[in-house]
Amino acid sequence: MLHRFLVIVLTVLLGGLYTVTASAAPQPVDLELVLAVDVSGSVDADEAKLQRQGYADALRDPDIHKAIRAGILGRVAITYFEWSSLDHKAIVAPWTLVDGPQSAMALASHLAEAPIRTGMRTSITGAIVFAMTLFDEKAFEGTRRVIDISGDGPSNEGGDVREARDAALARGFVINGLPIINERPNRFGFPVLQDLDKYYEGCVTGGPGSFVIVARDFESFGVAIRRKMLLEIASVPAARKMASADPSLPKLRRVQDRVAPYHGGCDIGERQSRDFWRNRFGP
Repeated sequence: MLHRFLVIVLTVLLGGLYTVTASAAPQPVDLELVLAVDVSGSVDADEAKLQRQGYADALRDPDIHKAIRAGILGRVAITYFEWSSLDHKAIVAPWTLVDGPQSAMALASHLAEAPIRTGMRTSITGAIVFAMTLFDEKAFEGTRRVIDISGDGPSNEGGDVREARDAALARGFVINGLPIINERPNRFGFPVLQDLDKYYEGCVTGGPGSFVIVARDFESFGVAIRRKMLLEIASVPAARKMASADPSLPKLRRVQDRVAPYHGGCDIGERQSRDFWRNRFGP
């Protein structure tokens, strides 16, 4: 009785968000999904809200609920964190069991209501390394384990992003990407990478069935998020069928285990950063 009472109290305090602590036996799920969202200096307050709203809206979508229930086990585990510099990672939602509309809506409400704290630099390297540690909590045991990186710029801090990516792939994780092609001038004057999608394909994503979906701006981010989550939750054949049925959806790009290197070099973000600060303050 006491155990049941504590579970009920915890559920109420979390607003219906059901989580499993690391001390509990791992619960089998169809998918363990880490959502890693960029809130670096190039993302202003309004854009950060659009990103968060896009994920909340996707979790409220009936098609997402159907995709979850259509899995072998009918449940997935999701955790959501926001990142910028190497030392800026904020877990907005811990590992949460999503097994239908009620739990998905509770998670959506939690994301929509939580405060947003932005940072400055962009460390995709740090985001991937941090994401890997979240799987060590052992709250859930997924048939598939996916790290989803979304952002509007290349990594410019934390070292070679390929090393972090390859370490994740070696542990059996899949990394998908949602680059945001943000062509407006950066408010700090930092250069914009016009072919960020190619950078993500060559430097960030990888693993069996991995993919990149491009959001052409922050306004279209919500549509891209919905499709991305459907692709991650549902089977690849179902994703292809959906893509052919609705050509208005953002283009899906499959990423093979071996892709051509990014022509600008995977350290382009670090080089851009060095040049930016050198030009601004001198050598």
